[in-house]
Amino acid sequence: MNHGQATLFHRHRRNPILSADDWPYPAHTVFNPGATLLPDGSTLLLCRVEDRRGHSHLCAARSANGIDGWHIDPQPTLPADPENYPEEIWGIEDPRITYVPELAKYAIVYTAYTRDGPGVALALTEDFRDFERYGLIMSPEDKDAALLPCRFGDYWALIHRPVSAPRAHMWISFSSDLRHWGSHKLMMEARRGAWWDANKIGLSPPPIETERGWLVIYHGVRMTAAGCIYRLGLALFDHESPETLLKRGDEWVFGPQERYEQRGDVGNVVFPCGYTMAPDGDTVRIYYGAADSTIALATGSLREMLAWLDEHGEPAPGA
Repeated sequence: MNHGQATLFHRHRRNPILSADDWPYPAHTVFNPGATLLPDGSTLLLCRVEDRRGHSHLCAARSANGIDGWHIDPQPTLPADPENYPEEIWGIEDPRITYVPELAKYAIVYTAYTRDGPGVALALTEDFRDFERYGLIMSPEDKDAALLPCRFGDYWALIHRPVSAPRAHMWISFSSDLRHWGSHKLMMEARRGAWWDANKIGLSPPPIETERGWLVIYHGVRMTAAGCIYRLGLALFDHESPETLLKRGDEWVFGPQERYEQRGDVGNVVFPCGYTMAPDGDTVRIYYGAADSTIALATGSLREMLAWLDEHGEPAPGA
């Protein structure tokens, strides 16, 4: 029951669509997948797989329809490589995939779990078989990062979430070579007080390019006496200046309500790292981690999300 509130995302009736039971090798949990459409129209999920040590790696699952019939790589697709990249000593997590037409490659931005906490790492690939690893591009503590698919002037743009306790906000940084990043700018602050997204926010899937700007689905963390609740909200940023916030929704639009979202290794979490766009240019599929334990699917309409922001969005100061 939604008590008259708009339902922007609809869960798939077969949720969760993937779990550790589907894996061809031992795994404790699978969750928080990056997602992309391949040239043949099939869906690839790059899933976070956690073992019983508590360390994670990334493994690809492919499906013709993006729902079932998954073909999962028989071994880790992108394992942690602490021998060559010591920042990956405790695993790699939470990939976001962006196809970059100028490079004709997929950019995978992921969390490398260092001895000093999470940092942001980058790898490029053409086929999800061979990877060009750039290593750490944002030092700890930093995570929830994705590359935008085009340059702005001469510079690439990276959205990420550094931590400055007790609050954590969304930032954007720029680079001419994908290795050295600067011109850091605050994109959006966590709210204060009793808001659903007070104190801690972060990017969920990569931004969605629209005619009106970059639509961002982000997560907010509500601290309660019973623990944290991870929910999703919407914001819109300027197309030419992606650091410029145009509108931000006042309410959360998707949160944990099903048993598989409320109970697991980390309860009360919905956490999408990837989306795909249907050929109609409107239907958005988000693939999300449920309670840090399984992978689930929800579908929404881009048109309806933008219309909801028109009704519920708060204009940014000065916008």
